[in-house]
Amino acid sequence: MEILLVLGVVIAAGFVLFSLARGLFYFSQGHRAQTDGTVHENQVMQNRMMMARVKWQAITIILLVLIGIFAAGQ
Repeated sequence: MEILLVLGVVIAAGFVLFSLARGLFYFSQGHRAQTDGTVHENQVMQNRMMMARVKWQAITIILLVLIGIFAAGQ
């Protein structure tokens, strides 16, 4: 069970990193979006990536808490 939780933490942390990288990419494209006239779409994607990052961080924290509870029970 602990192995699955640790694997889940690693996968969720990977998704955190992925959504952070995509969010930073869209953030860096802000000037180009301004010149292209696609500012709204760029901001929507930035917000989507921020919410995805927060979601995966919460999942990672919950999994870490579960690992701590199982470790304390042993």
